[in-house]
Amino acid sequence: MLNAGDGTHEHPTQALLDAFTMRRHWARLHGTASTGTDLAGMHVVIVGDVLHSRVARSDLWLLRTLGAAVTLVAPPTLLPFGVESWPCTVSYDLDEALESGPDAVMMLRVQGERMQSAFFPSVREYSRRWGFDDVRLDRLDTLGLKDTILLHPGPMNRGLEISSRAADSPRATILEQVSNGVSVRMAALYLLLSGENSPAGTAPQELAL
Repeated sequence: MLNAGDGTHEHPTQALLDAFTMRRHWARLHGTASTGTDLAGMHVVIVGDVLHSRVARSDLWLLRTLGAAVTLVAPPTLLPFGVESWPCTVSYDLDEALESGPDAVMMLRVQGERMQSAFFPSVREYSRRWGFDDVRLDRLDTLGLKDTILLHPGPMNRGLEISSRAADSPRATILEQVSNGVSVRMAALYLLLSGENSPAGTAPQELAL
């Protein structure tokens, strides 16, 4: 079975390409060997509409499996019930999270189509408190975080969760994510259709990824 995601719950192929993107960045910085915990020591901050994000959930489970520490940042109204039991740190303050020195910051899309009530006062208020704007982009330099990268699963709401300058900056790996997504999904489909690594007697279409 190849799971392409199910609503607001999971998005495993996105998690694979996000982790692959971060892993290549981390390896370039530290020369990390390819092991089961090759993101050990990495700190990833995931920001935004966690409540409606299938990406946030899948990224959290995979990044933790690979050894990374994860902090979720969002308004209280955009955090799922029971998030305190998840294997991560929870914060409501993006600036405070940046001060902790993250190695990667993942901005999530605000999924207005899934919101049937007011989850935050206004678009302007959301952008001011939880958006990665030009001020926060410059602040990474002030904090000495020269190697911190920015990610976004797309599609982006420019000017809401991320500014155009941040999205197009050298720190952004968004185009790399898109490119890696093609390769990762091709590999997943290849493994599924070829039956590679499937247990003896298991049909290729039953291969779990």
